[in-house]
Amino acid sequence: MLGSAAIHIALYLGAVVVLLPFVWMVAGSFKPEPEFFQHPDTLLPVAPTAAAYADVWRRIPFGRFFLNSVVFAGGVACLSLVLDSLAAYALARLRFRGQNLAFWVVLLVLMVPFQITLVPLYLTVSQLGWLNSFAGLILPRATNAFGIFMLRQFFLGIPRDLDEAARIDGASEFTIYRKVILPLSKPALSTLFIFHFMYNWNDFLWPLVITTTPDMRTLPAGLTLFMGQHVIEHALLLAGATITILPLLIGFLLAQRQFVRGVAITGLK
Repeated sequence: MLGSAAIHIALYLGAVVVLLPFVWMVAGSFKPEPEFFQHPDTLLPVAPTAAAYADVWRRIPFGRFFLNSVVFAGGVACLSLVLDSLAAYALARLRFRGQNLAFWVVLLVLMVPFQITLVPLYLTVSQLGWLNSFAGLILPRATNAFGIFMLRQFFLGIPRDLDEAARIDGASEFTIYRKVILPLSKPALSTLFIFHFMYNWNDFLWPLVITTTPDMRTLPAGLTLFMGQHVIEHALLLAGATITILPLLIGFLLAQRQFVRGVAITGLK
């Protein structure tokens, strides 16, 4: 009984620690700018106002940033599902020379921080003439080592008897991939789509480096317009950040059951 109470207390404390920054962000978005500099500071606004939310839409092309984020994150997520699943199928279900080496290369790439590849990627995109374009934003993110590894592990758990039965019926490898493996992998694919979409929706560095004009910026990169060299408009930044996470929050709540099921089936922690 005592142990159970201690576990619940620890969980509640952990939840408070995790949620406190979000509460501070939402509460701060309703503060007038002078309240950010008062002493002592308060968590909740003394004189709440929603002026920052109106100013976000008026001061910057927020709708354009939102559309760019949808195209960028959605395009990367959809394209990654196709390419990651194809590579994972080859590594999990086919037999070819160098298969194990290819898998270890994927694991090696998984350990390389993105910042190391940022400059070579930028130079490549620049030489191709893709700067400040959706092609430059999306195509370098078109596949992901984590996605390949995750789907490979899931595909290994699907009985090979299904492949053999399909081959006896005359199915090609692509038909087996499309009509046997993918339908059985919906939980894993849904989970990976959410991972890819959330990561790229929140990505700040890559869109900021690749885009050169405000009309191509995504939401995280576009909000930097409220950060001047000497002045930071805190309320506007927090209001913009709050609006930015709302689609992710709504999407997660709607797909929560599928997401948890996919994580449980693929064995991720």
